[in-house]
Amino acid sequence: MFPEGAARGEGDGTGAGSGSRAPAGMGRDFSLVWASVAASGLGDGVRFVALPLLAARLTDDPRQLAAVALAEQLPWLLSVLAGALADRADRRRLLWAVDLVRAVVVGALAAGIAAGGVTVAVLITTGFLLGCGQTLYLAAWSGLIPSLVGRARLAPANARLQSTGILTDTLLGPPLGAVLFGAATALPVSVDAVSFAMASGLVLLSGAGRSGTAAVPAGGSRPSRPGRPFRAELLSGTVLLWQDGLLRGLSACGALAALVTDGLAAVLVLWARRTLHLDDLGYALLVAAFAAGGVTGAAVAPRLPVRGVVRACPGVTALAAAGAALAHSGLLAGGCLTVYGAAFGAWGVHAATLRQSRTPTELLGRVGVAHATLTGAAGAVGTAAAGLLAAHAGLRAPFAAGAVLMAVGAALMWGTTGREAGPPAAGDARKRRGAPG
Repeated sequence: MFPEGAARGEGDGTGAGSGSRAPAGMGRDFSLVWASVAASGLGDGVRFVALPLLAARLTDDPRQLAAVALAEQLPWLLSVLAGALADRADRRRLLWAVDLVRAVVVGALAAGIAAGGVTVAVLITTGFLLGCGQTLYLAAWSGLIPSLVGRARLAPANARLQSTGILTDTLLGPPLGAVLFGAATALPVSVDAVSFAMASGLVLLSGAGRSGTAAVPAGGSRPSRPGRPFRAELLSGTVLLWQDGLLRGLSACGALAALVTDGLAAVLVLWARRTLHLDDLGYALLVAAFAAGGVTGAAVAPRLPVRGVVRACPGVTALAAAGAALAHSGLLAGGCLTVYGAAFGAWGVHAATLRQSRTPTELLGRVGVAHATLTGAAGAVGTAAAGLLAAHAGLRAPFAAGAVLMAVGAALMWGTTGREAGPPAAGDARKRRGAPG
């Protein structure tokens, strides 16, 4: 799942405050959306385990198993279109509608499982439809949070959402999915359908569908530019992401982090078993250590200075990866992964907050999707590269290589944040978009 001070910062020059606390109350709408994230994240975590287990019962052909996994990723090829559509729509209405459709799709899959009529082709089709929904959901989500809490409260809002997502999607959902799948094959998918329905209802209660509630975000400008040709808007988020030095640096470092983290996740189970000589419980505890660190890092991030976090955390992850590469005990490895997760979580909160603060309201969806597409592609490359590297150089090699790459990310962040990192002036933003002044 997914998931700062004022938009113009105080004290540290980063445009996001210097660790001062934001006002505690964020309003009923945000609380409902927060609950929606928790419900949907738990369902996603349950499904993450259940679908591969179900596919493995239907076929032992690795090509078909890979096709099931790939189906949910293919819609990202259309992500630019999803971003442009989301920036023209009422974002909250789009969120609850997408989750409602996903509830129907997953509910139909659960019914098919119960009736014994599910095939690999059905799983591939379901995965593709869910992936389409995810691209639209993320595009709308990228622009929703500033409209709910205002730019002054972005960091604590992002911290709550990110820590909740890690807790439900990564820490609680997968083991629950495995237990439910053991009890009844259709049960985890049914739980996922219910979670989508709950998430949709909670967003609807927050005000989605009311005329104008999501049309005018915090900055006061509308999220779309109806007078501009739709085809001209498709790549505008990618263009801004490239032209703005801070956004470009954040996305580049985020791509490196995704490449390293997804790569390490791909070899983690073999590293735990063959290098650290841990059993299945030990492997599960390593995963839990990373997730616990991520929750903690995200939770404390709003209390930390933004410039310090975005500069220091890539270096901390580099040191943690290096420590894991040298670790010979599960205890030390778990400590390194906890530190890695904490730095990863804290950096993610402030990177998202800076990106939201820096991006003009009408481009939030497209910029968010462009960033997600870049990091998703990097993660896929990292997964493949880590497997190849581990096969040829040993299971410690991906951790050592990850340490080097994150050190590069740290250097990149130090160079990028040497300049002012607050939101650009409106005139500058228009010039970068090529819009008339």
